Amino acid sequence: MDRPRLEVADVFRRYGQAYRDRHGASMSRQQRRVMTAIQVCRTAALGGQIEQCDQCGHRRICYRSCRNRHCPKCQSLARMEWIQRRQAELLDCQYFHVVFTVPEEIAAITYQNQDLVYRILFRATAETLRTIAADPKHLGAEIGFFGVLHSWGSSLLYHPHLHCVVPGGGLSPDGDRWISCTPDFFLPVRVLSHRFRRLFLEYLQNAFDGGKLQFFNALAHLRDRRQFFGYLAPLRKMKWVVYAKRPFAGPQQVLDYVGRYTHRVAISNNRLLDIEAGHVRFQWKDYRHKGRQKVMTLTAEEFIRRFLLHALPDGFQRIRYYGFLGNRYRQHKLARCRQLLGMAPPAEPSAPQDYRDQHEKLAGISLRVCPICQRGRMVLAEAVAPCSSPAIKDTS
Repeated sequence: MDRPRLEVADVFRRYGQAYRDRHGASMSRQQRRVMTAIQVCRTAALGGQIEQCDQCGHRRICYRSCRNRHCPKCQSLARMEWIQRRQAELLDCQYFHVVFTVPEEIAAITYQNQDLVYRILFRATAETLRTIAADPKHLGAEIGFFGVLHSWGSSLLYHPHLHCVVPGGGLSPDGDRWISCTPDFFLPVRVLSHRFRRLFLEYLQNAFDGGKLQFFNALAHLRDRRQFFGYLAPLRKMKWVVYAKRPFAGPQQVLDYVGRYTHRVAISNNRLLDIEAGHVRFQWKDYRHKGRQKVMTLTAEEFIRRFLLHALPDGFQRIRYYGFLGNRYRQHKLARCRQLLGMAPPAEPSAPQDYRDQHEKLAGISLRVCPICQRGRMVLAEAVAPCSSPAIKDTS
């Protein structure tokens, strides 16, 4: 796996200080951390170790990773570890991918109240799916699923939405039967959309009544109750986008596909095309034109601004589990699901892999074999101390 020629870190190193000088007063602490972590990732600032070939004597420096969950370079191994943990939870049934999106007017409120409104998004989505699925008119079963929060579109603009992955069936109310969905059909998206809209707006209104919402700048007028409810009124009649993608080809495709969603960051290094003269060029998909690949050019300042829109609040869990996949009852209920589906018990989980073994499995390149002579093994020669001590919090 070749290393990308350009990285988000390069943008931050060239133009990050100018951005801080100009916008530092409006940057959150988390945004500052994200910038610093990505800038110093796998550099001398974090220290590392020197490895040496035991045959030819070739030496190389391996710098430490920042392990920040927003860093494009630190997600591949995290993704593989997540997939390994989820492997034993796969059921022998259809899987569906359902996406819940809020209108642009709600996105504006969300950005100024991220922790609170993201929680409302998860809660409204989970209650919508569980309530409609439990209704005998639809499925009449307890389902299990997980949701993954994304806040970006392909152009890096702020676009909060939730990706949900749902097995195509669930447990009967008495727990004695597995009830399967109709082939290639999960739940009616129109019904899901209406319920989601009602619940979300209800929870948002409750948050306002409880004095939990903040409004400033262009939204400052919404502090007034009449203005706030006037702002929401058109949204109660608007169509909210909930859509179900085509069912997955099989359980294994679920992890291969969704693993990319769970550990995706706002933009990968592979999409960067050029960083020159204060501008950044990158590839993006225009979904309004059938996902056509296009090239976008932004000033470095605007690119950094858009990237930092997606820095999550400290400690916020962007992957959450519900129903029979909920953490409290997962082991017991999954065992029941497997029994009803006639599945064998899962194999015992393997011991955690060394990061070098994980890298070899992921990239097909061994970090243990000498890249020069191809015969020797790279062994630790000496440690390299950090050349500075940036204040970076591990948010992985």
